[in-house]
Amino acid sequence: MSPVIFWFRNDLRLHDQPALHAALAHGAHQLLPVLCLPDAAAPGPWGFARIGPHRRAWLSSAIHGLRQALQQSGCPLLVCPGPAPSVLPALARAVGASAVLCQAIAAPEEQAEVNALRAAGLAVNPVWHSSLLEPTQLPFFVQQLPPVFTPFRHAVEQAGLQPPTPLPPPTSLPPCPQGVPADCLQGQDEALAAFAGTPPLADARSAFPYQRPPIHGGEIAALTHLEQYLARGLLHSYKRTRNGLMGLDYSAKWSPWLATGALSARQALAKLRACEAAPGASDGSYWLWFELLWRDYFRFLHLQHGRTLYRAQGLGPVRTTPHDSARFAAWCAGQTGQPLVDAGMRELAATGYLSNRLRQITASYLIHDLQCDWRAGAAWFEHQLLDYDVYSNQGNWLYIAGRGTDPRGGRRFDPVQQARAYDPQGAYQDLWSRP
Repeated sequence: MSPVIFWFRNDLRLHDQPALHAALAHGAHQLLPVLCLPDAAAPGPWGFARIGPHRRAWLSSAIHGLRQALQQSGCPLLVCPGPAPSVLPALARAVGASAVLCQAIAAPEEQAEVNALRAAGLAVNPVWHSSLLEPTQLPFFVQQLPPVFTPFRHAVEQAGLQPPTPLPPPTSLPPCPQGVPADCLQGQDEALAAFAGTPPLADARSAFPYQRPPIHGGEIAALTHLEQYLARGLLHSYKRTRNGLMGLDYSAKWSPWLATGALSARQALAKLRACEAAPGASDGSYWLWFELLWRDYFRFLHLQHGRTLYRAQGLGPVRTTPHDSARFAAWCAGQTGQPLVDAGMRELAATGYLSNRLRQITASYLIHDLQCDWRAGAAWFEHQLLDYDVYSNQGNWLYIAGRGTDPRGGRRFDPVQQARAYDPQGAYQDLWSRP
């Protein structure tokens, strides 16, 4: 049988890899794992790069981890600069590949990549595996997804739905095919180094100090962090601490690894359930399930609505979407004059991370107080966040803007009231009073 190309996307792991298992089940006697590096310098529609330095550094470390794992398996990863539609057709011809298998991603640009590959004559087989639940498991067709999260959660829980058991890493992988062009084999380290760029300086104030060991973007570090978080019993305090603003332990910090796919959501939940079985479940452990289910909801929302989630009006009626470039620039720079908002934006710029509470507060301030286009804010978060996830980012910004499925017309968070509730002594604002 002819070789098969496995195209890694946002699934940089070997554990719980249904797409990779599908490639092996396809009967491939030769397998070529490929990762296509995006153009980090390419500007987005708002004039700044789509991928900022923090995400570049974090993603690069995840890729390094995947390279090491595949090297040990005897089937090395081929790292190629350039978009998949430009790279994979020629590569498939060179090695005589019959098919491309990959993760399915229900976002417009990612779907356009698959369509371009098919237009080039490749048989592309995407496999859905980024959610806890399979879309076919739901007690309704995905096109009938409830417009509000709570009815969705109730339906899932009342039906007693459980995710599929996470798959183990493959015990072995087929060898790589012959015929890979020499120019693809050479310069991989240089290409990855160029993509990573100069790592941002570590900031001791960071709530997620990704530049310091043992935190690393790779799969091993992801699984180690998961085990340690659960072993320390922090899951049971999660509900009480999840709105904290400072420190590594106030939240689970799974999102950076979930975003790159170095950690599978199903693996995380399976470990969580195992911990619950010993000392018993708690409000904290339930809220971790709750958050993972929110993550699923935004994925199914993309399957339901697709490209319409990216319109200015989102899912709502056509209406004016104001924008002030000067106010937006001040927001990005943490110079709005609102202390809590500015502190949050400084932390984001310095570290590539921001607590969920502050993501809501800063997004709300941009939309409802500064009267700026929500899409610009979503793009800035895409640029800055090392744990950027296309589904959750788009879904949350639509939710705050009141242009998603929720009928209540947006969420304004009063930053003064939020500071009283979550930073009553001003410790966080003092910490980030300067860049």
